[in-house]
Amino acid sequence: MATKTRSLTACIVVLVALFAWNSPAYSTEKATQASKFIEGLAGEAVNALTAPDVSAEQREQLFKTLLNKNFAVTTIGQWVLGRYWAKATAEQRREYLRLFEEMIVVTYLNRFKRYSGESLVVTRALVDDQSGDAMVFSQIKRPSGSAPLDIAWRVRPKGDSFKIVDVSVEGVSMSQTQRTEFSSVIRRNGGQIEGLLAEMRQKVNG
Repeated sequence: MATKTRSLTACIVVLVALFAWNSPAYSTEKATQASKFIEGLAGEAVNALTAPDVSAEQREQLFKTLLNKNFAVTTIGQWVLGRYWAKATAEQRREYLRLFEEMIVVTYLNRFKRYSGESLVVTRALVDDQSGDAMVFSQIKRPSGSAPLDIAWRVRPKGDSFKIVDVSVEGVSMSQTQRTEFSSVIRRNGGQIEGLLAEMRQKVNG
């Protein structure tokens, strides 16, 4: 019995040692892949959305394609709505997610219109061993010589690639900011989600 116990213990020790040995390499590889994912997205977005021969309609469609390919839009949208997601009807959820996507498109297309040669440089990447998410830290370099803008991307493995689940600008989470704003709108409307949907419709159709 003692021999079997010692053998089992030895096996566990070996497994733990192997796991501990392989984890740093795995984390480093994932961090590298996440960095390349963000670099590739930045280049693709600039090339597609700033080309002079692209119409406004084509630009919008290109952005929607990039958005749904690279961002976990549904996951982000549900998290941003918070506890109100459970209170929403199926119809309200569908409209909310549609409007949420449209708001992102409108907001970022307007920002790309002001593009003036900025470039994104990845500075480092870390992997959260508990969640499996990677944090990719980057800077937006400005040709004007102004101070660079710090952007951090939280990306989550999805199949053989990644999906972005949050973006932080100068340390401020965009998802958290949006969540706070949406919650405030709903509270102002007596806790009714319809009040938020009405405001979102106005912003999208603006």
